[in-house]
Amino acid sequence: MSKELAAMGPGVSGDGVRTETAPHVALDSRVGLHAYDISVVVIYFVFVIAVGIWSSIRASRGTIGGYFLAGRSMSWWPIGASLMSSNVGSGLFIGLAGTGAAGGLAVGGFEWNMRKSRSGGDRGIHPRSHGRTGATWLLLALGWVFVPVYIAAGVVTMPQYLKKRFGGQRIQVYMSVLSLILYIFTKISTDIFSGALFIQMALGWNLYLSTGILLVVTAVYTIAGGLTAVIYTDALQTVIMVGGALVLMFLGFQDVGWYPGLEQRYRQAIPNVTVPNTTCHLPRPDAFHMLRDPVSGDIPWPGLIFGLTVLATWCWCTDQVIVQRSLSAKSLSHAKGGSVLGGYLKILPMFFIVMPGMISRALFPDEVGCVDPDVCQRICGARVGCSNIAYPKLVMALMPVGLRGLMIAVIMAALMSSLTSIFNSSSTLFAIDVWQRFRRKATEQELMVVGRVFVVFLVVISILWIPIIQSSNSGQLFDYIQAVTSYLAPPITALFLLAIFCKRVTEPGAFWGLMFGLGVGLLRMILEFSYPAPACGEVDRRPAVLKDFHYLYFAILLCGLTAIVIVIVSLCTTPIPEEQLTCLTWWTRNCPLSELEKEAHESTPEISEGPAGECPAGGGVAENSSLGREKPEAPSRSWGKLLWSWFCGLSGAPEQALSPAEKAALEQKLTSIEEEPLWRHVCNINAVLLLAINIFLWGYFA
Repeated sequence: MSKELAAMGPGVSGDGVRTETAPHVALDSRVGLHAYDISVVVIYFVFVIAVGIWSSIRASRGTIGGYFLAGRSMSWWPIGASLMSSNVGSGLFIGLAGTGAAGGLAVGGFEWNMRKSRSGGDRGIHPRSHGRTGATWLLLALGWVFVPVYIAAGVVTMPQYLKKRFGGQRIQVYMSVLSLILYIFTKISTDIFSGALFIQMALGWNLYLSTGILLVVTAVYTIAGGLTAVIYTDALQTVIMVGGALVLMFLGFQDVGWYPGLEQRYRQAIPNVTVPNTTCHLPRPDAFHMLRDPVSGDIPWPGLIFGLTVLATWCWCTDQVIVQRSLSAKSLSHAKGGSVLGGYLKILPMFFIVMPGMISRALFPDEVGCVDPDVCQRICGARVGCSNIAYPKLVMALMPVGLRGLMIAVIMAALMSSLTSIFNSSSTLFAIDVWQRFRRKATEQELMVVGRVFVVFLVVISILWIPIIQSSNSGQLFDYIQAVTSYLAPPITALFLLAIFCKRVTEPGAFWGLMFGLGVGLLRMILEFSYPAPACGEVDRRPAVLKDFHYLYFAILLCGLTAIVIVIVSLCTTPIPEEQLTCLTWWTRNCPLSELEKEAHESTPEISEGPAGECPAGGGVAENSSLGREKPEAPSRSWGKLLWSWFCGLSGAPEQALSPAEKAALEQKLTSIEEEPLWRHVCNINAVLLLAINIFLWGYFA
């Protein structure tokens, strides 16, 4: 759409129905890329590949700790940047901006408080939480409450923590399989869907070729460098994303007359073609308020504050993708510093994603704000609405030559950073928690190869998503897919909270509580799949439990019911002996050295028998150690084989065995949660300052 049309005020007829000609088709507004734009994209890829190669060379990639936890050597600033970029995938740019265009500012509270919305904030569809969330408060909870327990427990994965905490294997297996299913069917699909939407609607590029190139580049440095390469490239992607998005935000505000102009023009952003006798074409009267009516609000304030906390706790404090970054910190202070930096960065999406989405609707009401199903089908191929095109539409309409290429790089950075995080964390879960169930005596090199091969498997899965995306023009399939997390996350939140804070919880209580929560969550999910939300002008025939009981309220209820079941069953079973809870709860995290040594010798059978490179209390996080195993002398090999071995992190050089005393000292170092007083105070002061800024913003926009 031209800027002349964007500058036109809305022409509303006397009866409030716009009756002018249909809006232009969004696909017709593709703007050809200039040579400068192509140059910017090429430079972006060069930088990403260079950083990936550099970090792969300097990384310790031949051990579990080196590959999956970056050798426990990361500083606070790349951790904080990686927390941001791992969360801000292409789905956030599409979904958050689209929900902002459809409903206003309230969805920004998902970033300041809890969760991110799903793609699709159109009429009749509540912004749905899914696996990737944003949370200032929960980031601080991660650094100050959860990570100290995880470090003291010496774990690599979250299912591994549950196994140590409760014993047995069924909870570990259930959580591992569930996490992998959620990653494959929600996170990967969402990112590919959103990235493909931008590529198709804004650029018109060949979907298979462009997505395939992105996936190959992403996979190469993820496989070669492990978490070290992922975190450092994430840091670069964060700089690109924040810088480019701020430029677009500035241009957008300049076009609408800054914030006062946005308020005026957004309230008047009514499409030309509407559905008679309905109000779904009108912007919400509470669009510029974050706290909305607890009954009639699309995002009720009790749900925003309490329900989203339940869902976000799962994402930020118990999800492998996020927690793995904090576990890579060289000390607890660096983990806290990363949480603080991530919290500061998570303040920004309200301004450079949500508000630009609203700006897009203000400038292009006929396209972004369409309500007539036939018109919407012609514009974006979705009959339920086109708010999802808000961000790519703004990029292609406002960004000048050169900067348009920068924004393409921003979306690519968002897609690649989130995919690398998913690939690395999924391979960690598969190698540590799944593969070792079948291969109890798997060597460390075997686990390294398995982890890398699983990344290749995930790349293939990602490519297979492309034709499914192309055949699902309405995007309704992805609304359903992303709904899964909303009904499966609350039981996990309840379990981890009780595991950390309640020593009386037992394995039977934890398992049957999870099963109860899974059953209730699946029941609600099946009902929602069976009774989809109506489009504009259609009668809402859903049962009251769906249309009158907001999913955020359901999250609170499900979490509470699961906790009750866990506690009741636990009280009916034999408690876990106190000595077996050392370093595994908040109250026992500061375990003495004698207990630590005891735990090192009383490790689980699969760890002690199988030389998997996994230290009993440290989770195998020795940066350059295989924990006592000597590797055979490497025979003379060709350059090709040497290069392949380096790429896979397979060194033929023998490694010195560690004595029991050296092992104990290493365990003590890797599971230490001690902090230098100076840096502890610096982190605490910054955390208080971050909370003060967050509270001020809530008060200003509430």
